[in-house]
Amino acid sequence: MVLKTVGVAGTLESSDAMITVEPANQGGIVIDVSSSVKRQFGRQIEETVLNTIKELGVENASVKVVDKGALNYALIARTKAAVYRAAESKEYKF
Repeated sequence: MVLKTVGVAGTLESSDAMITVEPANQGGIVIDVSSSVKRQFGRQIEETVLNTIKELGVENASVKVVDKGALNYALIARTKAAVYRAAESKEYKF
């Protein structure tokens, strides 16, 4: 999947996350995680987001995750929504 613009999904409410995905010309996938529980769950958050992005076929992207205690299913859903928005896609695979 080719990213064309910036895609954002989620909120900054408790138990949610805001995911911002931007196209990158090269460098693979770079993920920046900001979370109050980063010390305990930062690696898991990054892994969940990375696996979801790779599953969608994205090769180069800059991703910002602002986590407010989201569970994995919320991270996956927000990441998919942000990627589809960034790709300006109307065809969703779940």
